[in-house]
Amino acid sequence: MAALVLVSTPIGNLKDFSVRARETLESVDAILCEDTRTSGVLLHAYGIKTKLIALHDHNEESRAPGLVRAMLEGARYALISDAGTPLVSDPGYRLVRAAIAAGVVVGGVPGANAAVFALTLSGLPPQPFLFLGFLPVKGGARVAALARIANAEAAGLAASLVVYEAPHRLAETLADAAAVFGDRPAAVCRELTKRFEEVRRGGLAALAAHYVEHAARGEITVVIGPAMAEPVSAAALDESLAAALGRMSLKDAVDAVTAATGLPRRQVYARALGLGKAG
Repeated sequence: MAALVLVSTPIGNLKDFSVRARETLESVDAILCEDTRTSGVLLHAYGIKTKLIALHDHNEESRAPGLVRAMLEGARYALISDAGTPLVSDPGYRLVRAAIAAGVVVGGVPGANAAVFALTLSGLPPQPFLFLGFLPVKGGARVAALARIANAEAAGLAASLVVYEAPHRLAETLADAAAVFGDRPAAVCRELTKRFEEVRRGGLAALAAHYVEHAARGEITVVIGPAMAEPVSAAALDESLAAALGRMSLKDAVDAVTAATGLPRRQVYARALGLGKAG
C-alpha cells in the first residue's frame, strides 16, 4: 500500500470528485494541501474529517524530511493541490522526490487536470503537446521564454503549446505570443467546469485584442496551435537533393531529404531520378 498518495481534486466543479479519491482522503492519517482553507471547502462538502497539514512552496523543503521519516515509521498521507492534479504547476515535487529516494511507496488517484481538459476543448491538435506551466511574469522574460520555444520549433518541434496564465496578464501574453509566433490559431479556456466556463477560439492577435477590451476573470488556460511546416519550394528540394546526392547513395539521399522536408518519399525519389537524368 502506498504511504504517499497523490490525489487529484476538482478544478472547479465539486461534483468532479471520484469515489476512490474520497475513500483515500478518509483513510489516510493526514492530508497535505496547499491551503487548508481552500481544501477545507472540498472536505466539508464530502463530510471528510481527516486532519489537514499545509504544504506549500514556502515550507515544503523544510517539512519534507520529517514527513518522509513519519512515512517510513508507518504514517500514511494524501497529497492534494488546491485544484486538479498534484505537482502540475503546484507544490509537491520535492516531497515526492524525497519520498521516492527514501524508498517510500508513492501512489495516486487520477482525476481532473486543466491543461489536458483545455487541450481537448481547444479544437487544436491534441498530440504532441508541450505543457509550459506559467510563463514568466515580466514581459522581457516572457518574450525570451517564448523565443526559446520558437527556436526549438525552427529545429523541428511541432506541438500544441499549453500555458496557464493569470487574468490580468492574459492580453499581454497573447500579444507577446502573436509577436513571437505570428498569428497562429489559439484558444483561451476560462473557468473550466465552473458556471461561467468559456472557450474562446481564434487567432492570437484577435484574442489579444478581445481581452484588452474585455478583461478576463478566473482560472485561465491558453492553448496555442503548433508551428506549421512551410511548403518546400522546388528549388529548395533540388538544392537539398543535389547536396545529398553529392555525398551519399541515391537511396540514402532520398531518405535524408524525405526526413528533412516531410515530403512524400515517392515525390522526393522521382525528383532525385530527374536530377540524375538531367546530369
